[in-house]
Amino acid sequence: MLIIRSLNLNYMKTVLFTSFLALGLGLLACNGNSSSDHADAVDSAKTVNKEVKAVQPDASNFVVNATNGGMMEVELGKVAEDRASSARIKAFGAMMVKDHSEANNNLKGIANSLNIAIPDSVSNDTRKEINDLKMKKGKDFDKAYVNMMVDDHKKDIAEFRKCADNCSDSTVKNFAYTTLPVLEKHLDSIQTIASRK
Repeated sequence: MLIIRSLNLNYMKTVLFTSFLALGLGLLACNGNSSSDHADAVDSAKTVNKEVKAVQPDASNFVVNATNGGMMEVELGKVAEDRASSARIKAFGAMMVKDHSEANNNLKGIANSLNIAIPDSVSNDTRKEINDLKMKKGKDFDKAYVNMMVDDHKKDIAEFRKCADNCSDSTVKNFAYTTLPVLEKHLDSIQTIASRK
């Protein structure tokens, strides 16, 4: 009897999660394609997670924010490979694409296993930052990208360290802990590039 009740509870959680996810995606689809009318994917994911409560908010918010940041790193890494004038910055961009694609895939697996809704695109604010950077070329791009990557990785390291120390979910906590050395390597690399400019 207890096993059946447990199975029914898990089934209901899955149904609720799927329903809220479909609702969130439906809201995204109904809001049109212009960025001003488009629902923020990050906010929508957080709303779904707040309703479903698959894990504690500290863990789900970390996963959502890390997914948003990871998608940004990959997209901007590709832009850097294409637009940077410096070979070192192009190489750094390639490292961002490789390392953050791997981290994003790991995070997606964790989100699926824990029924955490994650955004399928970056937040509206992040999209604006990406688009602003895409307008630059050559040395102007190099300078803006390097500055952004230094600031971004400092913030990321602080957030990942906070989660590694305090997140309520052990799987999310472990992801933060094991990803920290990669982010620290990225920060060291981009600070070295910045110091030689």
